[in-house]
Amino acid sequence: MRALVYHGPEQTSWDTVPDPAIEEATDAIVRVDATTICGSDLHILRGDLPEVKPGTILGHEAVGEVMEVGRDVHDLRPGEKVIVSSVSACGHCQACRDTMLGQCRGGGGWILGSLINGTQAELVRVPFADFSMHRRPWDLPLDDAVLLAEILPAAYEVGVRNGHVGPGDLVVVVGAGPVGLATVVVARLFSPRRIIVVDLSAARLEAAARIGADTAELPGKMIAELSEGPGADVVIEASGEPDGFVLCTRAVRTGGHIASIGAHGKPATLHLESLWRKNVTISTGQVDTSSTPWLLELVRYGRLQVSRLVTHTFALDRMQDAYEVFSGGTTTGALKVVLHRE
Repeated sequence: MRALVYHGPEQTSWDTVPDPAIEEATDAIVRVDATTICGSDLHILRGDLPEVKPGTILGHEAVGEVMEVGRDVHDLRPGEKVIVSSVSACGHCQACRDTMLGQCRGGGGWILGSLINGTQAELVRVPFADFSMHRRPWDLPLDDAVLLAEILPAAYEVGVRNGHVGPGDLVVVVGAGPVGLATVVVARLFSPRRIIVVDLSAARLEAAARIGADTAELPGKMIAELSEGPGADVVIEASGEPDGFVLCTRAVRTGGHIASIGAHGKPATLHLESLWRKNVTISTGQVDTSSTPWLLELVRYGRLQVSRLVTHTFALDRMQDAYEVFSGGTTTGALKVVLHRE
């Protein structure tokens, strides 16, 4: 098969590699019909995740068809259409029993495209198949379905839910990349009175306005007004940049929440000298994807409009072109880039 192979920082190639095979009785082999690129893949390419070894096939989000299953896979059969979760879950450890699937201690967690070969390939081996995939309804488009592999659950679980977004809240999202804009879409389900998005890219601010933000501005006047005024009830850090986190600490109100959803590759300063008396709650988290079935039904029946998050599509063998467009998203306007099997 063909796959995108990581060879070290800033080095990848679209190579011919051996087909994956069943290694454990709980595995499944899935033919990839659609996959996508995540901001964490860019962190890998920058060398921010040294645990990812050269020779690893990248990618952790996919939609496809089950081709083969191990003898201990009971809920799925060859021929079924599935969404491959970004998180693998053994289903039996304490973390999994507590629905913290991203913290799986039984050999799962974020392992696809990180510790084992991932989804940016024609075929992928999916560990713990019964707990790590969801059936895709026949009427759910591929481009919508692939967003349920990670970005929508991350926006909801790590951003909206951890931030306790509720009716009447003033919500600020720092960073208008794909996960930040997905957060805007999901947050609107909870009837906040206003959603403000800040970013440095004019193209992404325009996208935020189209997606549903009430205000989309450069950081500056807006953050200063929030800092000097009552502040925001919930501030969601979706940039993954140290300066973005500092902006969040300035914008949040006394007693408010900061939910950090961005993948940080560098240290961020925590200004406790200004925060210690504000009763602020700061949360972080690894997506669990336990919310995927619920979100799937919202997307399927039109309660969650997500198609505008996909801005570019490519054939699977144009993976490196897709990376170039996605990595330059602030100028290309790329949000979510989806690659399809021909």
